[in-house]
Amino acid sequence: MSRYLFLPIVLTFFLAACSSEHEEGCVFQPDVTPVTWDFEMLQDSLMNVSSKNSLVKLLSRNPAMRDFIFRRADYPNDSVFVNQLYDRLSNPHFDTLYMEVKRVFGDASNLRDQFEEAFSNLKYYYPDFSPPRVQTVVSGLIDNDLLVTDSLIIISLDYFLGAGAKYRPKMYEYLLRKYDPDDIVPSCLLIYGISSRFNKIQQSDQTVLADMITYGKAFYFAKHMLPCEPDSVFIWYTPEEINGSRNNEDLIWARFIESQVLFSTSKKVKQDYLGERPVTIQVGEKCPGRIGQWVGWRIVDKFSESHPSISLPELMAIEDAQKIFKESHYKPR
Repeated sequence: MSRYLFLPIVLTFFLAACSSEHEEGCVFQPDVTPVTWDFEMLQDSLMNVSSKNSLVKLLSRNPAMRDFIFRRADYPNDSVFVNQLYDRLSNPHFDTLYMEVKRVFGDASNLRDQFEEAFSNLKYYYPDFSPPRVQTVVSGLIDNDLLVTDSLIIISLDYFLGAGAKYRPKMYEYLLRKYDPDDIVPSCLLIYGISSRFNKIQQSDQTVLADMITYGKAFYFAKHMLPCEPDSVFIWYTPEEINGSRNNEDLIWARFIESQVLFSTSKKVKQDYLGERPVTIQVGEKCPGRIGQWVGWRIVDKFSESHPSISLPELMAIEDAQKIFKESHYKPR
């Protein structure tokens, strides 16, 4: 009888039990020159709006905030939009939310420092990189959380107040892990953020493996922009889940091979192994969700270790996921 038939039970035990190892420390920290960039806290301006006319002027000066964060297109006309948004800003609950943002973020110095670190490292690896403007807002938890473009980042800080906040986004607990204060800059760097500008992919490859490598490159990129942040901050696992996955990497990989996951193009298989869910039940009852993304990160790390002469920009430019996989010699034991 194959040992892998007992894999879910084995993983249930190990992933629940192993939490003593520490996460990996810092990756390479380049010697950088701090960059200059614009940072604006628009939540203060929003709270100081005293009339609908002043609100219209503020929105006109900040069309991205108006159109994406507050989703102007969802309203039938400008009048309805302005009236409803003004009513929201005037609501006492909104003021409470604003005070919570002030309590958690203060003058946003920690957030500024983290952005400066990430942007300075980006400039080191990509000398032509121009940091985008960064704006912060309070949205009321009913619109969008982030906008990331080449020239502008807007953050709804009220989404990222973290555990203990009076108001939090209405979503499952495992999804709320993405909405702590320390998650903001990593989120701006990851798969749908800044990394996508540099993360080259082969559009014709629709396999699970190709998606795993795409995610893996994004995590690898983000980790090098914030070299000493814990792995768990980037992939939103608890430290216990990170440690459990590392301690059982060979068993996780065995399940991928046994179930013929890598070269599948099935949407269901992709959702099972890469999609948002509390656990990857196909691997084990305690195996964290999105485990394929984590394995992809491990493969990219192994490729980098096997090719020390390849720079980060060169790695990110490799479109061929099969090449990265084969030349990584990934085979956990």
